[in-house]
Amino acid sequence: MVTIAGLWLPILLAAVAVFLVSSLVHMVLPWHKGDFPAVPDQDRVMAALRPFAIPPGDYSIPRPKDMKDMGSPEFAAKMTQGPVMSITVRPNGPMTMGASLGKWFIFVLVVSTISAYVSSRALLAGADYLQVFRFAGTTAFVAYAGGTWPATIWYGRGTGLALKETFDGLLYGAVTAGVFGWLWPH
Repeated sequence: MVTIAGLWLPILLAAVAVFLVSSLVHMVLPWHKGDFPAVPDQDRVMAALRPFAIPPGDYSIPRPKDMKDMGSPEFAAKMTQGPVMSITVRPNGPMTMGASLGKWFIFVLVVSTISAYVSSRALLAGADYLQVFRFAGTTAFVAYAGGTWPATIWYGRGTGLALKETFDGLLYGAVTAGVFGWLWPH
């Protein structure tokens, strides 16, 4: 049996490799540059919202008070009149890439560890490269790509963005799978 401790090197190297590939995808390639376009006349929209001092968080506009309100003619009118939005409000100030990149690395490390766990339960030492690739890659793909679709289904995020993030997940899953297949214990 293969232990998680015996897979520390592929866990770490897969996380580093995915981190580097994702950095290339997001900073070098034009793939994600248009994911979040500006709203029309963003300066006026920002000025109109600023007096409300909306605290950081996730919001829905319009939002019914309860299920009964959701069926009311008044709420239906608000939905028809619009705008209808799901928004995330971040804290004011510059975006700190260091903290986000640190959290992303922890996430890819967790995904690599989960991929190691699933693969170690399914495969023995000396398993064929393609079997390791299949288990580690499928597990990583589901972890990287699975979460994007509920946001598209329930909160109206664009299908194009979900498809791009699914492709990213496939790429990151393949990188994870390749590292695990290469370094699987014999």
